Amino acid sequence: MSLVVTSPEETTDRVIPWCHSAPISPTEGTVPDWYQELRKAAWTRFANLPVPVRTNEKWRFSDLQHLRFDDYSLASKLPSDLTSELINRAISERPEHFAAHFVFANGQLIHAETPALPESAVCVPLSDAFHSHPEQLREHFLKHEDFVGGDKFAALHAAATLSGTFIYLPKATVIEHPILIHHFVGGSNSMIFPHTLIVADQNSKVSVTEAFESVAENEETLVVGIADLHADHGGKIQYVALQDLSESGAKHVQLQHARAGRDAAIKIGYVNLGAEWVRNESINRMVEEGADCQVFSANLANRDQEFDQRTLQSHEAQHTTSDLYFKNALYDRSRTIFSGLIQVHPNAHYTDSYQSCRNLMGSEEAESNSLPGLEIDADQVKCSHGATSGTISDDEIFYLQSRGLPAEEARRMITLGFLNESIQRLEGDDLKAKLVERIERKFHALS
Repeated sequence: MSLVVTSPEETTDRVIPWCHSAPISPTEGTVPDWYQELRKAAWTRFANLPVPVRTNEKWRFSDLQHLRFDDYSLASKLPSDLTSELINRAISERPEHFAAHFVFANGQLIHAETPALPESAVCVPLSDAFHSHPEQLREHFLKHEDFVGGDKFAALHAAATLSGTFIYLPKATVIEHPILIHHFVGGSNSMIFPHTLIVADQNSKVSVTEAFESVAENEETLVVGIADLHADHGGKIQYVALQDLSESGAKHVQLQHARAGRDAAIKIGYVNLGAEWVRNESINRMVEEGADCQVFSANLANRDQEFDQRTLQSHEAQHTTSDLYFKNALYDRSRTIFSGLIQVHPNAHYTDSYQSCRNLMGSEEAESNSLPGLEIDADQVKCSHGATSGTISDDEIFYLQSRGLPAEEARRMITLGFLNESIQRLEGDDLKAKLVERIERKFHALS
């Protein structure tokens, strides 16, 4: 077990090109001219951007041996008998109540249900939105240029054939039950590029849960996803990403941006269970008075998994608030990296912001790296940040054993309780129960 507080000795990494051509499907339908131009510009940008190196502060502590994608290509369509199995799998894992459910396999939409969507709500596959809602889509689509290290991944995503969902809620549209989105990826050296765009207008409300899973174990796959969240004038968005890809070979990059306008509230949750290597980037901007962003994460890592988490809480107006609460439970030789910054811009007075990362070490070989930070350029602010790492107390184990629980069961209960604290800050009892169930499933396999 170790808590690294200084940069490890740098090594010169051998640079290998990622892709030799843009990952675009030859069978893709027509897209608007503006999108074609956007893609061309993104591919040029991707080609010119350097491969990440550990001397870059935004990639500090990362194991860049995972960044080898020269043999990867866009995932191909799966056979119908396999897609039927995946649909049944997705249906079996969903909560009882939902407003819509979309299932994608290797970038292809294979199932869609919308049993409880209000008539005013727009919830369509991204490929349809280019034609059915072009102006609404173009206003918000891939507008962000600020990242915390993932610029090259973002450029590759923008140049690729995307799969995903466009969700738009006009004024005062409230969706009572969550929208569910499943992404499956399979095939050796396959890539998919999920994109989720959520726009909540004045006093509207929506909850979206996105799940990422492997078709089979032990396949080299890459998921490069982007989630863009826009809430204005009292709009409310909850977005939850559940990542449970194969622990052997799967790699997952999730770049998320949130923009909260006046009196808007955005709540984000991450649950990482699978994948060999994960890179989460969460950038949250409070741009008008009364804006609030909250980010919670519960991650269970084992074997040689690496979860790399980078965050930015950007306060750009007065009287804005944010909260970040990350929890990692580590076993075997797993590693986590957390690097987070609270940034208070000039004149963003009366900011109230918190940031906390807590690591529960279940192995002497596990490693946690935590780099919380503050950058304050305003007055009358209340900001705090911190990070802790520790093991399960022998006294806690003894206390539970004295009441008849075996040591392994006691350890499981303590770990689940530790991670559950983040999950309980989300909304939706059915959703929280499903997330806890998935964590328990992995913990049983780990034991």
